[in-house]
Amino acid sequence: MLQSPSTPSAAPAATPQAPLSPGRLRLVIVAMALGAFAIGTTEFASMGLLPQIADDLGASIPQAGMLITLYALGVVIGAPLVTIAAVRIPRARLLVLLIALIGLGNLLSAVAPSFGVLAIARVIAGLPHGAYFGVASLVASRLSPPGRRARSVSLVMLGLTIATMLGVPASTALGQSVGWRWAYVIVVVIAAASTIAIWRLVPEPEGSGTTGSIRAELRALRRAQVWFGLGIGSIGFGGMFAVYSYIGEIVPGVLGLGERGVPWALFVFGIGMTVGNILAGRLADLSIYGTIFAGLIGMTLSLAVFALVAHSAVAGLVLLFAIAVTSQLMGPSLQMFLLDASPDAPSLAAALHHSALNLGNSLGAALGAAVLAAGWGLLAPSWVGVGLALLGLVVAAWSFALHRRRVVAEVGAEARAETETVPVGA
Repeated sequence: MLQSPSTPSAAPAATPQAPLSPGRLRLVIVAMALGAFAIGTTEFASMGLLPQIADDLGASIPQAGMLITLYALGVVIGAPLVTIAAVRIPRARLLVLLIALIGLGNLLSAVAPSFGVLAIARVIAGLPHGAYFGVASLVASRLSPPGRRARSVSLVMLGLTIATMLGVPASTALGQSVGWRWAYVIVVVIAAASTIAIWRLVPEPEGSGTTGSIRAELRALRRAQVWFGLGIGSIGFGGMFAVYSYIGEIVPGVLGLGERGVPWALFVFGIGMTVGNILAGRLADLSIYGTIFAGLIGMTLSLAVFALVAHSAVAGLVLLFAIAVTSQLMGPSLQMFLLDASPDAPSLAAALHHSALNLGNSLGAALGAAVLAAGWGLLAPSWVGVGLALLGLVVAAWSFALHRRRVVAEVGAEARAETETVPVGA
């Protein structure tokens, strides 16, 4: 079995002493997943409303597109800064503050009188994103019994994938029919409900109070496996985003389904992400490295086959589903990888996971744009995705090789210590 990068001595730090009852744990996970649903909705809904936003605020489409970049910038910057700044705040209380700040950022977005104010609001809305998922993953992991930690983390992140399947299409349709501001109002309502639910339902995990320190969290950055995990996320996940970023052009231009087929393709992709997320939670409890390898290999193959058969609408949709499933195998498994890679300072490592994913978003989209601008065709981003997934696989293999080398060295050291303690003549 391919194990996680944690050490045997670190296991107790990640295992709760008194797990919640199954019923109470489900309520806790639903409360945190509701916050993830709000984040997923606000992250992607803006993409479908750019024409309405641009027209209402007197901006061009490229200027409106900067709102997507500014939100991602808020995620990348906010994940480490917010986590470090709030290191001494109890984790459950911090979750309440983070989801409340997300609601505030979206409220400001909904009432923004000008494009400049909306731009600032999108940065504010993105700042708590990575910290929220990092802290929520840590809380879910520590409140869960052994053998169900990754599954609980995946269920929290399920709110994000369900948002891509239901929240984003619904809020986009609402914004197109009654005004783009209402999409953000919906997010405010969901964030408010999550804030109350977390405040009332989520207990403080034992041993995760105000004992942290900035210096301890920063020590996570000295661990090689943390950087390997971030590398896998920012490079490997870029493979999926190379295609997903241009699905609006690929579906009518290659699959031949027309613009009306784009929402259906996004729906299929959202279903695939949800299925992959659920599978990842179950598989990562068995083997974190194994699930990461399965995701990267599966994504490489899916992207390559998609590039070859996407001119068939049915085959193209099936492969989009496969790309979504395999890419999401890495989501919860990489989150658990980072939690285990830095057991004494997990908050920063877990939050940086979402900075890495947004870097992967930017990398995949930028490289996809480059090959499209070069005139290589609408399927060229798929081959870019293949290359990024393969590079992510190389990083994962390097990480695993170092991990196995350390495990072998530790086992050898323990064996020698036991031999030295055996009495002569025994």
